[in-house]
Parts: sequence; structure tokens; C-alpha cells
Amino acid sequence: MQTRRSLLMTGAAVAGATLIRPYAAMAESHGEMGGDMFKTQSGEITIHPVSHASFVMETPSGVIYNDPVGGAALYDDYPAPDLIVLTHHHGDHFDPETLQALWNDKVEMIANPTVFEQLPEEMKARTQSVSNGDSITAMGLPIRAIPAYNTTEDRLQYHPQGRDNGYVLSIDGLSVYVAGDTEDIPEMRALTDIDIAFVPFNLPYTMNEEQAASAVTEFAPKVVYPYHYRDSDPELFAKLVADGGSGSEVRIGSFYGTST
Repeated sequence: MQTRRSLLMTGAAVAGATLIRPYAAMAESHGEMGGDMFKTQSGEITIHPVSHASFVMETPSGVIYNDPVGGAALYDDYPAPDLIVLTHHHGDHFDPETLQALWNDKVEMIANPTVFEQLPEEMKARTQSVSNGDSITAMGLPIRAIPAYNTTEDRLQYHPQGRDNGYVLSIDGLSVYVAGDTEDIPEMRALTDIDIAFVPFNLPYTMNEEQAASAVTEFAPKVVYPYHYRDSDPELFAKLVADGGSGSEVRIGSFYGTST
């Protein structure tokens, strides 16, 4: 699917996804696509980092927006969403104004119960409320809700256990894990056969680079994007993952401007 952004992006601009470890058979960065392309059974997934925890995935089944915030203008160059995925209610993940601007009566949404209760009735009618451990289908895709929570004592107030979600989406033969806001939890370490993962680290809200890299080494996704890291060090994370020997490729997307 060609987007308006694909007509504007240049090969230099697409350097926003930096290859830290080679996994060339899995994906390529394409200037004409304006994102990282991953081959699926019948097509491709193209990933567009937007900002912080927000990204867009074009898939053979439709267009997925994850935690869209920051104003509708950030999404002007992308195709309209078919599915919006919401992990929890914090303002850097759930922005009612942005959501309202992106909303149409064809889009599907999934949300944890805290977000679901804050939605207007018209949106609730198109949204599935999903709790930790639930398995659902949205946009024709199998999706599992994975717990997302803090474990360190002085961080427990940010994301208590049982409230917020991560998700594993099965997309045309690829398995995509969106961790949401979480620390290095057993449920993350227990994941298997993940092709693409989005893993956060920033203190005090989630975890540090060492915790994140340790978890990634355990569940060994083929490709991992650090996201939601603000002033943390994604290069340190990439080094720690490489040192861990899992074989996971780290890609640093342009969540905070052009990658280096």
C-alpha cells in the first residue's frame, strides 16, 4: 500500500530505522515505503514509528495504529486506521482528542477496561474491552492480551498488576508483541516465537536498559524495537542485547526524530 508519505520520503529520510544487528533475510528498509518492511505469508507489514509509544503498521489485513497520541496532524501522511490498539489510560498512550479526530464508524478498537470505560458510547460500540489473558479476534486477527505492570517497589504505583495490557498480534504468519508499559515480567520472558517486539525502557515508569535487554535475551524475538525510551540509551540497550547472544536484531526507529 502506497501512502502520501511514501511520495514525500527520500532515501536519506528513511535512515530513521537503524540496523544494529544483521537479520537481512527478515526485513529491509525502503525509502519508497517510508518504513521498515517485513515479509509475511501473503504480503508485508510496514512499520512507521510516529512518536514515543505511537506507531503505525500497514498489514495485509489493514492499517493498525498503536496508542495514537499527539494530535491528528501527526498521522496526516498515513492511511486511515482499520484497527486502533490501546494499552492503557496514561496520557502518552491514550489521548481522547487525537482519538476523536482519527475516529470513523468503520474502525475497530481494542482497549484495556480502564480505557474502555472512558470512551464515548459511539466508540464503545466499536471497541472490545480486553483484560489480561484474554484472546480475541479484531480486524480478523488473533490477538492475546499480555499483562503489563511494574514489579519494583517504588514503581508499583505507575502500572499496577492486572490493569494494563500488552498485546501479541498474529498477522499473516508473523507474531508481533507490543509490550505497553511494563517491567521485565515473567509473562514477557515466557513468550515464544515472536517475530517483532516493541519493548519499553525509561525510569521511573517502566524499566532500565539492563532489565529490558535481559528480558529480550530470554524470549529472543527475531527483531526488537526499543520504544517509549525518551532520554534513555537505546544504543546501550542494543549492545546489551548483542552481548546476550539471543540473535535478536535491534532496530532503532525514529520515535524521537531521525535515528543515529
